[in-house]
Amino acid sequence: MSRGGQPKDRADGPERRCIATGEVSPKHGLIRFVVGPDNIVVPDLLEKLPGRGIWVAADRAALEKAVAKNLFARAARQPVTVPEDLVPRLEAALADRVVHLISLDRKAGSAVAGYEKVKDWLAKEKARVLIQASDGSERGKSKLSTPYGGRFIGCLTAGELGLAFGRENVIHGALAGGGLTTRVVEEAAKLSGLREKSDGGTTARRKGTKTR
Repeated sequence: MSRGGQPKDRADGPERRCIATGEVSPKHGLIRFVVGPDNIVVPDLLEKLPGRGIWVAADRAALEKAVAKNLFARAARQPVTVPEDLVPRLEAALADRVVHLISLDRKAGSAVAGYEKVKDWLAKEKARVLIQASDGSERGKSKLSTPYGGRFIGCLTAGELGLAFGRENVIHGALAGGGLTTRVVEEAAKLSGLREKSDGGTTARRKGTKTR
C-alpha cells in the first residue's frame, strides 16, 4: 500500500507531484484542486474544472500541511484563499461520491447488501470487493473474509452504506468486478486517507483472513 492507503497495483497512467510531500505518484492516488473565482481554492474530484491543477496526496496529514504552510498559494504562484473547512468539506464530498458510485454499481446489478447475500457472493467467488461499515459490530464483521486477491472497503458508516443501497443502515456489502468497481475502490482509498479513524479502507486481504 502506498501513502493514504492507495492501491499500488495500478502504477501505469499519468503521474503528478504532491505539493505537500513532494512525491510523484499516479494521479489516481491524489486529489486535484484548482483556483476558482475570487481566487478561492476548490477541490476538483472529477478532474474536469478549468485551470492549472494543484495536486495533493489523498492523505489528511498532507492536506493539513498544504493548508497550514500556504502551499496552495506557492503552487498557484499567486495569493489564494483556502476555506477554513476545506478538509472536512472535502471528506464529505468524497463520501458522497463513494456512496453514489456504489449506488450505480447496485443499479447495474453489481452490488449486494446484507450478510446472507454477501456470504453467498463470497462463496460463489462472485464478489471482488467486501464492504463493511466502520461502525458495525466487530464480531459480526469478523465472520466474513475479503475475497482472495480482492479488496476491502471499511471507511463508510452504516448510514452512508444505507444511502448507497437504499436502506436505513447497511453493515455488509459486496461488489462484483468491473470498471465501475475499480473507481469505487480508488475513491474509497482517497476517503480512507482523509478519515482520521480508518481501518485501512481498501487493503487487499487473502481469502480466509478475517476482517478487522
